[in-house]
Amino acid sequence: MSSMMEDPIQKLNLFGCMQCAICSGSCPIFLKFDGFNIRKIIHEAVFSRELPKLSENEVWGCTTCGTCMIRCPRDLKPFETVLEVRSKLIEEGGIPPTIRDALESVYKHGNPWGRIRDKRSEWAEDLSIEKPKEGETVPLLYFVCCSVAYDPRAQSIGRALVNIFRKTGLNFKTFGNEENCCGNEVYHMGEKGLFEILVEDNLNLFNQYNIELMVTSSPHCYNAFKNLYTGINFEVKHYTQLLSDLIDKGKLKFSKSIEKVVTYHDPCFLGKRNNIYDEPRKIIESIPGVKFVEFILTRSQSLCCEGGGGRMWFDLPNGRLAERRIEEASEIGAEIILTSCPFCLINLEDAVKTTGKEDVIRVMDIAEFVSEAL
Repeated sequence: MSSMMEDPIQKLNLFGCMQCAICSGSCPIFLKFDGFNIRKIIHEAVFSRELPKLSENEVWGCTTCGTCMIRCPRDLKPFETVLEVRSKLIEEGGIPPTIRDALESVYKHGNPWGRIRDKRSEWAEDLSIEKPKEGETVPLLYFVCCSVAYDPRAQSIGRALVNIFRKTGLNFKTFGNEENCCGNEVYHMGEKGLFEILVEDNLNLFNQYNIELMVTSSPHCYNAFKNLYTGINFEVKHYTQLLSDLIDKGKLKFSKSIEKVVTYHDPCFLGKRNNIYDEPRKIIESIPGVKFVEFILTRSQSLCCEGGGGRMWFDLPNGRLAERRIEEASEIGAEIILTSCPFCLINLEDAVKTTGKEDVIRVMDIAEFVSEAL
């Protein structure tokens, strides 16, 4: 047995797994598709002392939401076993066409959506947003995100945040077309080599300026810069953290009342992966007129929308969990589902349509909601 085959098992400390099955029992994907069983995957890896051969749905089913990591009594990260399998398959060229195309687009154009780089700032053409000059001190750098830059539905998150920044007097700039993919989904799809290229390119870009604070639209970008990069020498926040701070300082005030029953869907990469639960709720509850109700499954038990880990480019059978989320919102009487992630926004809004609830439930990002209340 080669040392290469031993490395992943030892690196992930899989011999520490006691096969309690808490990981698979709490896995949101296992709830709808029992063909994905992370406990079984780890068992096969430990038993054979090498990464197991998995079906396509097993390999790409994991959303890397982190539920298994939160619940593991041995403090393991079971989902990372799947990442190792993905990395091996990428090296061998055995990946689904949709995943391959997303990764190729990141390499060629700096985004996974197949759009050219010169269109990255098209969403903000009429907003007159300044780009920093080389060597300039930037008090606030707004990192827009590939989804917000290119997806027509998610673009309104960016427009809403620009409106909020300006109305609260914040001096901010963006990279415009120079902005590059953060690489979070690339990393979680197992393309470690491409991820390292993105880290190097992005750090070279960041180092051209004296950035004091970077604020991200997406929890996925926040996670990448906060937890996966080394060498970032400035503070990074998700926008909900910034808005919460502005409320505390009396700088974010609301002039309109929104008389609606509202619930909040915790994005996995904001909550489960980064323990940011309170700030979004503080923002929502600060808006006049709002009646806030919690989902039945909330915070660390929140149901994944299935957008993370490359799942925006790969579907499993049996519908999306986002559809169950819409039904749950209907049960608790919510008129608006708020979230704070472009992937969640896109998937939940699609689920409203597929469940036929367009006339009953509206899906919004917190940034849009706040912008309406200013």
